[in-house]
Amino acid sequence: MRIGLLTEGGHPFVGGDAGLWCDRLVRGLEQHEFEIYALGRDRRREEEGPVPLPPQVRRVRTAPLWMPAEDGAGYGRRARRRFAEYYGELAGAVCAGADAEPGPGSDDLADRFASALYGLAELAREQGGLVGALRSDTAVRALERACRAPGALRTAREARVPDLLTVAAHLERALRPLSLDWYDDDGLAAADLCHAAAGGPTALPGLLARHLCGVPLLVTEYGVQLRSHYLTLGAGADTPAVRTLLAAFHGRLATEIYRRAEILTPGNAHARRWQERCGADRGRIRTVYPGLEADRFAEAGEAPDRSDPDTLVWLGRVEPAKDLVSLLHAFAEVHREEPKARLRIVGSHAGPEGETYLRHCRALAAQLSPDEAEGAHAVGDNPVSFEEIGGPETPTLSDAYAAGAVVVLSSVVEGFPISLIEAMLCARATVSTDVGAVVEVIGGTGLVVPPRNPRALAEACVALLRDPERRARLGAAARARALELFTVEQNIAAFNGIYLEIVSHCPIRRVVLDEAGGPLPFAAPAESRVPGHWTGPTARVLPRSTPGWATGAPVRATATVRATPLAAAEGA
Repeated sequence: MRIGLLTEGGHPFVGGDAGLWCDRLVRGLEQHEFEIYALGRDRRREEEGPVPLPPQVRRVRTAPLWMPAEDGAGYGRRARRRFAEYYGELAGAVCAGADAEPGPGSDDLADRFASALYGLAELAREQGGLVGALRSDTAVRALERACRAPGALRTAREARVPDLLTVAAHLERALRPLSLDWYDDDGLAAADLCHAAAGGPTALPGLLARHLCGVPLLVTEYGVQLRSHYLTLGAGADTPAVRTLLAAFHGRLATEIYRRAEILTPGNAHARRWQERCGADRGRIRTVYPGLEADRFAEAGEAPDRSDPDTLVWLGRVEPAKDLVSLLHAFAEVHREEPKARLRIVGSHAGPEGETYLRHCRALAAQLSPDEAEGAHAVGDNPVSFEEIGGPETPTLSDAYAAGAVVVLSSVVEGFPISLIEAMLCARATVSTDVGAVVEVIGGTGLVVPPRNPRALAEACVALLRDPERRARLGAAARARALELFTVEQNIAAFNGIYLEIVSHCPIRRVVLDEAGGPLPFAAPAESRVPGHWTGPTARVLPRSTPGWATGAPVRATATVRATPLAAAEGA
C-alpha cells in the first residue's frame, strides 16, 4: 500500500512529539510504502535536511510556508472573474458564519464554504497556482464586501483596511496548498491513502487530493488544531475583527475536513469531543492513543524502588502553561508539613518567553524557600532544584523519573500528557491537575486535583509522601495500564488495521488498457505491490487527471504500467 503522509512543521525535519510519532509509525509499518509531504515552517531546519529515514520512505516533498511564494501564473479575464466569484463565496461563508459554532447545524454555510474552496482548487490546477490572486487587491475587496454584506457579524463589519490585509495574508498562507504541484499522477494521485498527521491546513492537501483524485483521507489529531488556533488568538493578538474572521475560517475548514475524511483518529476523548462538536460523524471516529517506547523505561519500571521517598519530581518544558508558580506555592506548603521533602524541577525552557519564565520561577523558589542560597541549585543544598536532562544527577529521562517517589504535573493547559505516560511506565505514583486528557490517561491510577489550586496539589502530594504502600500500589497499576494502552506496538497495530479498513471500503479504481486500447481486468492486483517477478506484458493505465477515470470509461491513456501474468491472461 502506498501512503501519502501529510505533516506540517515537524517530521521529517524535527523531533518532538509529532515528529517522533510519525517516525515510529513509518518505521513500524515497513510493509507499506510512504511518501512524505511536509509543509515547512522553519527555514533553518529544512536547510539542515531531514532526519535519517527508513527505506520504506520513497520520497520527501516539501512546501516552505516561512517565505513568500510566487507562482508566476498569469490570469486572463475569465480566470480573474472566476477567482473573484469563488473567493467572494468563501469570504461570504466565513463572515456570515463567524458568530456560529461550526457543526452540523450550519450545513448550508458549510456547503457554501466547501463549494468555494473546491472551485478555487480546480482553478488553481488549471492556472498553475493562485498565490498571486490570493494576495491581490481583488481578494481584499472581496473580503471587504463580505464584511459589509447584510447579515454579516457586527465584529466583521468593524474590520478596517489593515485588518482586511492581515486576514488576506493569513488566508493566503493557509490556502497555499491549493497552488502546490502535489496532485499529479506522480504525487498524491498515485497514493492509495492520504494520512494527515494533524487537522487544519496540514490536512488540506489530503482534502484536495480526495476531491481532485478520489484518494481517501485519514486524519489523526493528537492536539486539536482548531483548539490550538483559538488559544493563540488571545486578547492582545490583533483586533477583534481579525480574531473573529480567522476563527471563523479555521472553524469552516475543520468542519469540511471532518465531513470528508473517511476515518478520524483522535488521540484521546478530549480531541474526540472537539471533532464531534465540529460535525464529525461518530461512526467514523476511532480513538488511537499515541505510542511510547516502553523499553526505554523498563529498568525504572521493573527494578526495585530505590528513589528518595521524600522527593517530588516535575518534568517538562518550562513555560507558563505548565504553571510552575502554583507548583512552587504548593511545595512551600508541602515543605512545612514534611520538612524533609524535596522538589526537583527537570526541564528546559522554550524560547525567550520560557527563559523569562524560568528566571521568574527561580526567584520565586528562592523567596518561598528561606534555606535556599542564591544561585545554588544542586540537589541536597536546597529543597527546590532546577536541572536539565544530561546532568550528573539525571543523565537520562528514565533516571529523572526514577529519582522521585511522586511525579507531579501542574499544567493549566495540556493536550495529551506524554510526560504522565512516561511516569506511569516508570511505575511512579502521580499527582496531576485535571486538564486536557489527564483523567483519561490516569484512569484511577493516580491522584487528580483542580488546576490553579496549590492547596489541593499540596494535600495530594503530602498524602502520597506519607503512604509508601499506596504509592507502590498506584505505581504498579499505572505501569500495567500504560503497557496495555500507550505503547508503540498498539499504536502501529491500530493504524495498520485502519489502513486496511479504509482501502477495503474505498478502493482506488485505476483503469488499465491493453495494447488494443481495451480495458484490462485485474491489471493492478495486490501482488503488484509485492517485490518479485510479477510483471508481464506492457499495459497502459489511465491517469486520474484524465476525465472519466473515476467511472471506468475506456479512455486511452499515456502512462504505462506492467501488467501481471494474471492480467495478461485475462487480456488475451
